[in-house]
Amino acid sequence: MPPNVSSVTLKATVFSFVPPFPPRFLILYAFQDSVSWLAAPRNPKIHLYNAEQVLSWEPSFPGNDTVPVSYRVEYKYTNSEWNNLESSEVKCTQITATECKFTTAGHSEGFPKHFNVSLRVRAELGQSVSEWATVPWFQHFRNATIGPPGNIMVSPGEGSLIVTFSAPFDTRSPSEATFSYYVCYWKKGGTQQVKGPVTSNSILLNNLEPFRVYCLQVQAQLFWTTPRIVNPGSFSDTFCYETTADASAKLQQIILISVGIFLLMLVLTGACFFLVLKYQGLIKYWFHTPPSIPSQLEEYLKDPAQPILEVLDKDSSPKDDIWESVSIISFPEKEEDLEAKHGSSQGTPEADTEQGSW
Repeated sequence: MPPNVSSVTLKATVFSFVPPFPPRFLILYAFQDSVSWLAAPRNPKIHLYNAEQVLSWEPSFPGNDTVPVSYRVEYKYTNSEWNNLESSEVKCTQITATECKFTTAGHSEGFPKHFNVSLRVRAELGQSVSEWATVPWFQHFRNATIGPPGNIMVSPGEGSLIVTFSAPFDTRSPSEATFSYYVCYWKKGGTQQVKGPVTSNSILLNNLEPFRVYCLQVQAQLFWTTPRIVNPGSFSDTFCYETTADASAKLQQIILISVGIFLLMLVLTGACFFLVLKYQGLIKYWFHTPPSIPSQLEEYLKDPAQPILEVLDKDSSPKDDIWESVSIISFPEKEEDLEAKHGSSQGTPEADTEQGSW
């Protein structure tokens, strides 16, 4: 018989006579089976933004309407044991939500921001519990995402911009962590410039061109003092403002406006004078009063049957006649001829009639 066949037969014989597990191993196996059938929460992650601290996860077992799945969160620091997270402000024990907020507005400040913190979460359904899902340790000052400064206000000045803002959040301890600020600004179509860092809550951008539009963004950087770690934040939205003029620029503007108005009036006056000379006849024609027909002729034209003389004499009165005085200047050499003519004219009634008409 080949050796390999005998060895196989021997092994089969040995395994067939292996005694059953002792009772204590059966009890442990049953307990492990009751635990393992409830899956642990999936994808636990910690959200750190400014001062916020939120742990979230995905459920692995939906449960049912009568007995929903609940969750338990525990934490520990570097040299401590695991502890339940349950207080008057924050409750993360036997909760049905899939997140736990460690910071609440005006109440809890969360874990100390310079501590090394570890978290874990598990699911619970009746007497069954799942394995723990652990989150990698974090330090808030080191791992948090720093947002842009808040309450940004820009005040245009004389060739300058004054930018004021507030910190992204309160570090509670300036000796441990502080903020510094940078402003990136540029004239529209120009090159970007940076001013900073400054630790105050305002920045003056001076030596800017008047009456120009400048755009800017503000950034905050968190400086953790003890390990000397800098955590840069994100930039704010873009703000664009137009600068105003200083005293000299205002004076130049007034002078330029005055000169411009004077030149414009001069050009308009010259243009009007040129047009009057060029179109003098047309202008006289437009503004000349058209001739009017005398009222007597107008009545005659309306009724041609009337005698023309009666129409002309109608409504005439002595007061309408215009009399003119005529002065006769005589010369000595012709005085006798004039007297002779005058004497002859007095002898006839026609002469008196003509003299009266004058």
